[in-house]
Amino acid sequence: MTRVACIGECMIELREEADGRLSRSFGGDTLNTAVYLARLGTQVDYVTALGDDSWSDELIAAWAAEGVGTSRVLRLPGRLPGLYIIQTDAKGERRFSYWRETAAARLLFQAPEARTIIASLAGDDLIYFSGISLSLYGDEGRRRLFEALREVRSAGKRVAFDTNFRPRGWPDQEIARKAFRQAFTCADIVLASTEDLDLLFGETGVKELLAFSDRAEIVLKYPDLTCRVVLQGREIVVPGTPVDDVVDTTAAGDSFAAAYLHARLLGQGPEEAAQAGHRLAGQVVRYRGAIIPRDAMPNP
Repeated sequence: MTRVACIGECMIELREEADGRLSRSFGGDTLNTAVYLARLGTQVDYVTALGDDSWSDELIAAWAAEGVGTSRVLRLPGRLPGLYIIQTDAKGERRFSYWRETAAARLLFQAPEARTIIASLAGDDLIYFSGISLSLYGDEGRRRLFEALREVRSAGKRVAFDTNFRPRGWPDQEIARKAFRQAFTCADIVLASTEDLDLLFGETGVKELLAFSDRAEIVLKYPDLTCRVVLQGREIVVPGTPVDDVVDTTAAGDSFAAAYLHARLLGQGPEEAAQAGHRLAGQVVRYRGAIIPRDAMPNP
């Protein structure tokens, strides 16, 4: 069976309700994608670091309950997971506040114990990571990650990168640009939003990414929900349908990525994959939080 490894960070999620109360869950971009991949039927492991605390125990139990593999979660004594709060406005747009500077996940590629985990990536069929993943590790951690990805690709496996650019996670814009260009070089599939690219590279963002279209499958998402796939000299445009009853746009892109990658791993074409992405994302935005109820998952 095809196996995927998702690399990144999952945090404790606190969601602010209309009356000011907070409800607790968990989330993180690549973890959200891992959960939706598992629900769609893909065998997936989550690769991260957590502490040895009860919150970390709870996170691992929750991921396992979703069918996400946890054997490659590094446990670091004395560390804690990160924390974030989501506030949403009347249109469903969200604002995040983070407490994550000392989170265990930041040390994944620095800890000596991680060598076995890193070496294991060559056994996966697809490695998935994001711009937020890149922002966690610092220069040395990113160097080790890119080394691992190059080894994965030399073994004939594939790499997928989702842009997910968050300026607050980076000390300097130029450091982020350099890291993203390295990620584009390492990736076989790049899932990107034009908003991320414009924010990071300015008006040349789309052109910057399309320079890699001769070697990678480019999946571009536009603000009007259009998805443009550039692959082997071909362009495929797949429009999305706006959802009237948007409640919360959290994890819309993460779920799109899961459905797209799942379909491509099954051998479906880019158009079918983009349609699957639109279908799942369109359902996810109808619910609060990153992970929707299991019984709300759309039919394949």
